[in-house]
Formats: sequence, structure tokens, C-alpha cells
Amino acid sequence: MKVKMLLVFVLGLVLFVSFKEYEGNSNPNIILVMSDDQGWGQMGYYDHPFLKTPNLVHMAQNGLRMDRFYAGAPVCSPTRASVLTGRANGRSAVFAHGFPLRRQEKTIAQALQKAGYETAHFGKWHLDGLRGPGVPILAEDNRNPGNFGFKEWISTTNFFDINPLMSHKGEIKEYIGSSSHIIVDQALEFISGHKKKPFFVVIWYGSPHDPWSSLETDKSDFSASMEEKQKNYLGEIVEMDKSIGQLNRELKQMGLADNTLVWFNSDNGGVSFGGTEGVGGLRDFKGSVYEGGLRVPCIIQWPAKIKGGRISSYPASTMDIFPTIASLLKLSQDNFTQPVDGNSIEHLFNDKSEKVRKSPIPFKYRNEGALIDNDFKLVSENIEKKVYTMYNLKSDKTESVDILAANPVKANEMISYFENWLMSVNKSVKGEDYASGLIEKDPEPQSWWLKPGYAPYLQQWKERPEYSKQLKNLGKKD
Repeated sequence: MKVKMLLVFVLGLVLFVSFKEYEGNSNPNIILVMSDDQGWGQMGYYDHPFLKTPNLVHMAQNGLRMDRFYAGAPVCSPTRASVLTGRANGRSAVFAHGFPLRRQEKTIAQALQKAGYETAHFGKWHLDGLRGPGVPILAEDNRNPGNFGFKEWISTTNFFDINPLMSHKGEIKEYIGSSSHIIVDQALEFISGHKKKPFFVVIWYGSPHDPWSSLETDKSDFSASMEEKQKNYLGEIVEMDKSIGQLNRELKQMGLADNTLVWFNSDNGGVSFGGTEGVGGLRDFKGSVYEGGLRVPCIIQWPAKIKGGRISSYPASTMDIFPTIASLLKLSQDNFTQPVDGNSIEHLFNDKSEKVRKSPIPFKYRNEGALIDNDFKLVSENIEKKVYTMYNLKSDKTESVDILAANPVKANEMISYFENWLMSVNKSVKGEDYASGLIEKDPEPQSWWLKPGYAPYLQQWKERPEYSKQLKNLGKKD
């Protein structure tokens, strides 16, 4: 009898401990995955003429495919800032590529770390004010991922390819292999060691950003007549797609897939080298506020909550990522620097009927801007001169017919909203969003090889193919 009572007690204790562990880890694990320069049309489910992307197609079949998802800006650094802050890039002074993120900004990684998440960043960073091909981020860089809430990071300043040099929290190391698999391998190793608490992992690829280089196994299926440059370019997407498959397979093997939210998107529209098929027939390319520069592929997978195989035409953007996750976790608004430009799209996860988006999605890149209000889009190619056009994206996804003059009421409404928003952004630029005002002057972007901290490495690195162009004249007399 005593033995039976002891067994019952032990069993009850085990169940109690297991329940408490589950209860403590009931929040979803979160993985944000972002490709680099992948166009909206470069997905197998959009019938690209050369790319099949079977793993991304499978992910879409098991998740929510967002057909009208937008990067926060038409180039990389600004979009990355919008992901971390939930705010338009101009508010944090990330005006264009290579501009640094203000240290006063509150980020999603900081919020989730406070909420008990293990946080990690792997891959491209490009928010520390450095331009040029990616190099390891120095430990003394006060804008490294660790200073924005990432407890673990293996990162590089910008795009990176085969056998890259990367920084593990300031320690420089060469990693052997293809860039996409390297960072997924490192992310999975981190996840494997941090399963007892919810984790927040950011995987930012360097593909398919130029200069393009691919392993033979990633371009072997392309026609022999295809130009080698194009094979390398498309091969980077093939390799990235394979690493997505690896990520999802190993999450399943570890028993984590069901309660892990994986959010995939690109950082801006496709490049012109990818042709019109690369942007799915949309107008223009990376660097433009037309659809080809802003609209990007997006899939959200979370088996425990999101019914697979759904396709949404609800307009959303990278500015919505932080607000959505904050809503899921019931985080308070003081985790954000205000004002926030994004909105939660949590309602889409629950298979509820789609409604119109209540607040428009605003964009400002240099002297260009746009405003998306459901089917309508306002575009300004010259903000200073207040030059506007307007399009109906439902009937004209190529933005070919300007309907501004034919719709004066709607046009005036959108212009007024956009110009008021611009005034708000200007206040943010001046530092009015921070209680103490700006604590430091915004530094200008600079080439990393001109930064004194990299001087000891220049001679050693000048023979590396990714840096040879920038360092070839190093030490030569004028």
C-alpha cells in the first residue's frame, strides 16, 4: 500500500512539473526569416519560369500566404528598421541603405527578452551605419545586435555569400559552406540548446543579393544555355529554399514545429536583373515605391493556430510584424517607441473573414513616397514638389492608369492623410518621440574599410574575393 501511494505521489509530481514546464513555455516560439532582394514573383506558387521553391511552396500550403505584403521601404536597411520597431524607417533616421538605427529606438527583441524569450540574430544586420560587402561586426560597435536586444548573435554588417567571415558576438570566424545553410545551421544549434524557454530567432539571409555565387548543386537544374550569371543568381534562391526546408524539418524533429510561428518575407522588391518575371509583372524594381519595389513574398506558418493553405489579399507590411507579435503576447504599448505605424494582423490568423484595413500603409524613401489604402495607392515621385498619381491596385496591379483626376474626393483624402503623416515623421526625425530628445547626432553612413576598427584586418582581407574590389588599391601610392 505504501509503495502504491509513493508511486501515485511520484507520478503526480512528474505530471505537475511537466504541466508547469508546458505552462511556462505556452507562448509560441517565434522565428522571423527574411530574404535579401527576393522579388515578389520569385516563388514557385507564382509560376516563375525557372524557380520551383518547393520548400516555400510547402510552407505556404501549411500556412497563410500573404499576396499583398509590403516591405517597409524599397531597400534593405530601412525595412530592417521597420521590422524591429514597427515604425516607418524615417522615424528612426534609417533613410536609406546603410543608415544606422538610432540607439534610442525600442525593438521587438528587447520587448521579447523582457517577456522571457531567448533572443538571437543570425545573418545580415545592416543597421550599424556601414556600407560595402558584409564584414564581421566588431565587438565595440555600439549598434551591434546585442545592443538592440539580441542575447546571441552571429552576424555580418551586410550581404554575404559562400564561406563568409562572420562575427559571433564580436569574435571573428570564417564559416565554411553556403551562406543560407550556415545561418540556418547556427540558428538550429541555438534553438536546440534553448528549448526549455520560448525563443525569438531572427534569420536574415544574404541571398539573393549580389554578387551572386552558387554551389554547383544549386544550379544544376537550370538549362545549359542559361547565362552563368543568371544561374548563380537563381541558384542563391534555390539554396535558400533548401535551407527553409531544413529549418522546418528540424523544428518538427525537435517537436517544436506546432507551436513555432515562422514569418517569412523579403526585405524589398526584386532587382532589374531578375526581369519582370522576378517581380511578378509588377511595375519597377528595388529602389522604387511602385509595387515592384515594395511588394514582397510573405508566408506566415504556425500550425497550432493558423489553418494551412489559406491565401490572403489583405494589405499588410513589415511594420505590422512587431504590433502583431505584441498583440499575440499581450505586451503593453510601452514596449514601443511611439508613434507606431504598423497594426496587428492577428485577426488573419484565426481564419476570420477579411475586412478592409482601417489605417493606410505609409512609405517614405528619400524624396519619394506612397500610401496604400486597401485597393487605392497614392504615389509621389517628388514629395517636395507635391507631385502625385493614384492607382486602383485591384484592377491595375501594374500601376498603368493614373486615376487621380477622376477621383478627386478620394485623392484629396489620401493626399491630406499622407501630408499630415509626413509632418509627424518630421517630428520624429527631430527627436520629438523621445522623452529626452535626441541624445546624439545621427551619424552618416560610411564604408567599413574607412572605419579605424577594421584597419588591422585590411591587409589580411584584401585577397578575399568578396573584398578584393574595395581593397585592391590598399597601400598603393597615388
